[in-house]
Amino acid sequence: MSVTLRQKPIKGGKEQSLYLDFYPAIKNPQTGKLTRREFLSIYIQSKPVTSAEKDLVKEKKAKAEDMKGLRELQIINEKYDFIDKTRFKMCFLDYFYDLAKAKGDKWIMVYFHFDKFTNGKCSFGDLTSDLCHKFREYLINANQLKNKDYKLSQNSASAYFRTFRAVLKKAYQDRYLRENINDFLERIKETDVKKEYLTLAEIKIMAESQCEFPVLKSAALFSCLTGLRISDVISLEWVHITPSPLNGFCIRKRIQKSKREETIPISTETLALCGKRETGIVFKGLKRTMINAPLKKWLKEIGITKHITFHCFRNTNATLLAALGVDILTIRSMLAHKNIKTTQLYANPSDEKKIEAANVITLS
Repeated sequence: MSVTLRQKPIKGGKEQSLYLDFYPAIKNPQTGKLTRREFLSIYIQSKPVTSAEKDLVKEKKAKAEDMKGLRELQIINEKYDFIDKTRFKMCFLDYFYDLAKAKGDKWIMVYFHFDKFTNGKCSFGDLTSDLCHKFREYLINANQLKNKDYKLSQNSASAYFRTFRAVLKKAYQDRYLRENINDFLERIKETDVKKEYLTLAEIKIMAESQCEFPVLKSAALFSCLTGLRISDVISLEWVHITPSPLNGFCIRKRIQKSKREETIPISTETLALCGKRETGIVFKGLKRTMINAPLKKWLKEIGITKHITFHCFRNTNATLLAALGVDILTIRSMLAHKNIKTTQLYANPSDEKKIEAANVITLS
């Protein structure tokens, strides 16, 4: 097999198009068709006059020679993907959407942002490091899609760009991209954010209070005691609550965010929050609309003035477990975290522990 660099006149002979000539012809791995030529999209002047023009021709020919050497190595190693030009014309957005559907809500949200950024048009050939840099800047300055009056937080932008880079990595592994664009991209740094949580005393106030929606109260306390997200609380069914092989009961459920089957032990007190055992959904009547205005109204009525969302009940569970001396690996398992670094965020000393520490050293 030989690879020869050749040139072909274009534009009335004023310019030459550089291309590679393969002999014998090589087969396209996708279509099975034989091909003898690969045009490099490198054009040189046929008759350069000035020294600058001659230097430019020399530089372009050197680049073409580098491509020739690369192709020779690829052919020796029987890697013929460079012949298949059609894959680079395929729709990247379709590929992205198929991945996102399999991965979950966050990936879908990133897809919608990228779809908006590209006005619904982007092939694999359009993906360049420059385009991805611009998408990075877009995320840093973008507003939320659901609440258009609010800007994306720095940490959301960071998480979204991290997801986008995972898509690029997969596309490169699947050989839809010629190069690993991630090598040229800089991540969006996260900022330290205080994770709000309730104290044990505040949870007891919740337990002793009245709520306009009793199912909301039960679900909130259940989340405080189990650390389950709202998506998993809403979708919890009685078939997910089974006797534990060791003692008591446990939840065996595929967690919506991680898509993994998890086993989470629960106490008798936690089980009692579910009410009488029936069939189907455990917290019947619980709706996502309840975790906004109704939740805020209830907490305000019982004197809890912190900015508490339903997710803060998960933070509460993790923070209280850490404060009460439960080891980090157990907390990680209970919360079904993939990365222990996520769990370690809750291991910081609580305010109560800090106050206790402040009074350890005395002068009297």
